[in-house]
Amino acid sequence: MGIVEILGIAGSMSLLAGWRLYLTVFATGLAMRLGAIPLPEHLAALDVLANPWVMGVAAIAALAEFFADKVVWLDSAWDAVHTFVRPVGGALLALAIVDPGDPATQAIAFLLGGGAALASHAGKAGTRAVVNTSPEPFSNVAVSTAEDVATAGLLWGVYEYPYAAAAVAVILFALTVAALLMARRVLRRLFGRGPGRRQETPPG
Repeated sequence: MGIVEILGIAGSMSLLAGWRLYLTVFATGLAMRLGAIPLPEHLAALDVLANPWVMGVAAIAALAEFFADKVVWLDSAWDAVHTFVRPVGGALLALAIVDPGDPATQAIAFLLGGGAALASHAGKAGTRAVVNTSPEPFSNVAVSTAEDVATAGLLWGVYEYPYAAAAVAVILFALTVAALLMARRVLRRLFGRGPGRRQETPPG
């Protein structure tokens, strides 16, 4: 596995962790236990994800997130609580993927992994805040279910076709930027420009 594939997997996992950290951990551990992910020696640190205790905790947390993420405004509260959890998780996942014999690369992977997870988390949280302004609850459930399916499907694709992982990471990052810009535009339109907006005084 070359450096491009490794960085692609690290980037994809970090970005997906910003959406669904627990599902990412559980799905990766399950795939490893089933032998679907043949890890090379330098990725052996990821073997901890296949630990039954780690998988059990991740499965329970993923199940809780599955239901919490489909309730209007409870999903935003869940996102707020995980503002610090997901970036740290994404950083640690990226750290486990890169070569442990290169401290400089590990430091870069930790920083970029955390940043990528934070960006995708912000995009998800912003998009969900926009969706929650809808008067009906079905769009919330639809968006959440789409995130579940996309996370599981993209994880499978990244591990099954590691040479395409870099392209997946680029696409995910582009979607994250688009989500952030869309959420910012919609929220500004809904709530105005904030306290800094100048009030026009009537003449006379």
